[in-house]
Amino acid sequence: MGMGLAKPTNLILAGYSFLKSSITGKASVSGMPLALGIELTNHCNLRCPECSSGSGQMTREKGFMDLRLYEKVMSELSPYLFYVNLYFQGEPMLHPQFFSFLTNDHAAFSVVSTNGQNLSVENAERIARSGLHKLIVSLDGMDQESYSAYRKEGSMKKVIEGIRNISQAKEKFGSSIKLEIQFLVNRINEQQVPQIRQFAREMKASLSLKSMQVINSSNFEKWLPENKKYRRYYSVNGEYKSRNPLPDRCARLWFNPVVTWDGKVIPCCFDKDAGHVMGDLNHDSFREIWNGPKYRSFRQSILSGRHMTEICTTCTSGLSGVVY
Repeated sequence: MGMGLAKPTNLILAGYSFLKSSITGKASVSGMPLALGIELTNHCNLRCPECSSGSGQMTREKGFMDLRLYEKVMSELSPYLFYVNLYFQGEPMLHPQFFSFLTNDHAAFSVVSTNGQNLSVENAERIARSGLHKLIVSLDGMDQESYSAYRKEGSMKKVIEGIRNISQAKEKFGSSIKLEIQFLVNRINEQQVPQIRQFAREMKASLSLKSMQVINSSNFEKWLPENKKYRRYYSVNGEYKSRNPLPDRCARLWFNPVVTWDGKVIPCCFDKDAGHVMGDLNHDSFREIWNGPKYRSFRQSILSGRHMTEICTTCTSGLSGVVY
């Protein structure tokens, strides 16, 4: 098959197999994923209390992805991928070879999400010239008090300066990189939404207002916004539950897997502690894992009763009426 036809053909195959599986309730897969999450590292320089990595609740080993492993994955999957997200848990810019991952020539639309603590003028200019397609910068407060309530050990000033550095580097080099500011809306910062909108306009950046996942059950009242459109939970007799009706299907299992820093393939970005390992790319090809018995069984379990899988209970796929 010609390289020019591989992606659209794969899109049709993957889409058809997902629709067929959803309708029949029997898992079948044709084609390869359309998007891929790559975890450069699960180390982080902040201590966000509702983050698996930052809160210290992550049990899996921490480390950095080997560039050769990344090349192996991309050499197999790049003919099919439309998107590559170079982040999962942790802060990707902490990787000692971070810029090497940006300069590899792969046709997919590449995205990095960062907490913005390391966007010096030099780093911003390297990113702007790297060929990266999109940079997401998290800014969760418009003053230090509200910002550091969640982004513990972080500096709002550094993030503001870093965003300005990226914006200026884009103009300086005529870069086509897209800049997005991500604002995690919580009870402490929700009144600052108009301010962050104005700042995004000044920086010529898009803005993503995200609902907040709460992993510590005792902290719902502390973090959940008053405005319900920013909530992904509702309360029943004092107990908070996801507003997601959890239909027995999930496109992520057909379109968008994640590879952890050490080569484990997991079903989606909500499996933060890699509790559902489908295979190991240090030993098998991606295709073998993608079509293997573990993946087939997991897809079938979702089609048979998605609500029974714990990682699905905080998922936003299928959730409507909520900003996420």
